[in-house]
Parts: sequence; C-alpha cells; structure tokens
Amino acid sequence: MGKEEKKPDKILMVSSSPHLVSSSTSRRIMFEVIIGCLPAVGAALYFFRGQAALILIACVASALITEWLFNVVRKKTRTIGDGSAIVTAVILGLSLPPTIPTWAAAIGTVAAISVGKMVFGGLGCNIFNPAMMGRAFLMACFGTMMTTWIPPVQEQAAILQVRCDAGQEIAAVTEATPLALAKQPIKDAANNNKIKKATPLLVNQKLKAMFLGGTSGSAGETSALFWLIGGIFLLYRRTITWHIPVAVLGSAILFATIPWLFDTFYIGPSGALEFGEAQIYANPLVHLFGGGLMMCAFFIATDPVTCPLTRWGRILFGIGVGSLIMLIRLKGGYPEGVMYAILLMNAMTPLLERWTRPKPMGGHSSRE
Repeated sequence: MGKEEKKPDKILMVSSSPHLVSSSTSRRIMFEVIIGCLPAVGAALYFFRGQAALILIACVASALITEWLFNVVRKKTRTIGDGSAIVTAVILGLSLPPTIPTWAAAIGTVAAISVGKMVFGGLGCNIFNPAMMGRAFLMACFGTMMTTWIPPVQEQAAILQVRCDAGQEIAAVTEATPLALAKQPIKDAANNNKIKKATPLLVNQKLKAMFLGGTSGSAGETSALFWLIGGIFLLYRRTITWHIPVAVLGSAILFATIPWLFDTFYIGPSGALEFGEAQIYANPLVHLFGGGLMMCAFFIATDPVTCPLTRWGRILFGIGVGSLIMLIRLKGGYPEGVMYAILLMNAMTPLLERWTRPKPMGGHSSRE
C-alpha cells in the first residue's frame, strides 16, 4: 500500500463578503422602530384624540399606497412589507400640527415617499430623510397650516370653561409653543423692543409639562418622556447605537447652556460675580425637552440610510445636528430647527464617511 497523504488540520476557506452573519434585517429594524414610537403615538392620541388619529391614519395609508404604486409602475418587487414606509409616515405624522387637514398630511406623505425615497431607488438609496423631506415640502406649500398650534384637549376644555364663565364666545383655542415663548425674548433683545419685552420666565415654568406632557406643539412634541422611553428601547434592542443620540443631545445642551450662563451671571456693583434671573435665554432644559429634539436624537438622526456608518462619522453627524438646531433656535428666524439641521447634515454624510473611513488591515484608506 502506498503511503497515505496526510490531510491538513485546517482548511482555509476563501469567499466573498459579507463574512459576518446577523439575524437583523431591514424589516426587523423598521418594526422595532415602530414599537419604539408607540409611547409617543399613545401620548399624541391621549393629548389630541381624534385629530392626531386622523393625521396618522392619513399618513400611513398615503405612504403605503404611494410606495405600492411606484413599485407597480416600475415593475419592482413589492417593498411595503419592510415597514420603512410606515416608519416614515409615523415620524412625519407626529411632526405635524394636530390642526393640519388630513388631505394636507396625505400630500406631504406622498411627497416624502415619492420625492424623498422612491425616485432615488427605494430604501437604502435615498440621500435625505424622507419624513423631513415631506415636512419641508409642507412647510414650503402650507406655511400657515404648519405654524398653527393648539393646546391638548384637556387644557382646551379648561380654557373654554373659563372663557364661557366670563361670557365670552370662542370658536377655537390656539397657543404658542414653548419654543416660540423661548424665542420671543431673543427677538425682542435683538430688535431693542422696549415697549413689549418678553422674558423666559413663562416658558421656564413649563418644564414639568414639557417633560411629562401637556404643552402645545406638533402631535408628537408634547412630551419628552415618551420619546426617551422609546429611545431607551431602541438602545436596549441595539437597533441604534448611542453615538448619535449622545452627540445630538450633548451638543444641543452645551450650546443652550453657554448663552444662558452669560445671561444669568453678571458682575455686581461690588465687582463680585453674582447670579440672577435670565432675561433673554431660557433654561437649557427647555431646549432639551422642547420641540422635536428628543424625537430627532433617537428616531430621525439615527436613520440608518441617511446617517454615516462609521463610529466617528456618527459622532460628528450628531454634533452637527445638535449644533445646527441650537444655532437656528437661538439666532435663526424660526423657533425650531430640527428639520433643517437633519437635511443639511444628510447632505454632509458622504463627506463625513470619507473623512472617517477606517484604515483597512495592513494598508491605508484611500483618500482619492
């Protein structure tokens, strides 16, 4: 018998990427995001009742129909089952005023899915966040509708009762958002308005309501607590990483605190540093709990398609989003800046990924 050949102990398998296998899928990620949105959806339905429900239904139905029609016309595989259209619809619906007509919400959703997503090739190919694209479209077309706010139904009932007891007839109740109240002293100071000079005292007293719920604003902006609960769920499920939320919230609170400190500390008559009540800038927690900052940090900025893939890219992306939000809130013409900050940083995503591209093992990353 010939000498038997010795078989190698280890066999090197050469195959094409990907080499890492994960049970996570686009469908699973999207439906976990939907679950994370449920606390905020429940709060919107509680505070605004049927108005919020109709907007969400209109947005979801319009999103599914629009994506289905695009797939039929282009003869592509049906993609409405992956859940991405529902996520876009829910995020957009929660970022709209409760008073907006359902037909306007439907038009905005059609624009979000068609222009913001499907014309680029569908999920994974879009450059900008579709929900924010839809909101920007509505803001450009229906500015008055997008800036008309009402308090929650519980507060409306109390206001109507007081006015009725006073013999006044009221058809509707509108109210400024907390961010609008925080913006007014800044505008007055910039314009040297000595006749009617507002102070941030009123909005600082709304901190508890802003955190727990009960303030005017978009359907999903009444309570920071419910977005925080949903965000913690996404972090626990590892649907998102901590990099973007921490960068967004950290940079925002930093840029909100700096002018507030200069506004509250001053040199007294004796030459010593004294502490007083801020006259222009609101408490930094107002910006943390107010508007769509929490929703942005956990659910909008973390969109896996439009944010960078690298770790440092995500950190820089989040810092850019938080900084731009506060720049618009403190120095811009609008009280809120989430939509514009997201769209601007989406455009920066390819550059951030180029800057933070990791070095391959045994070589150098290409900068060409």
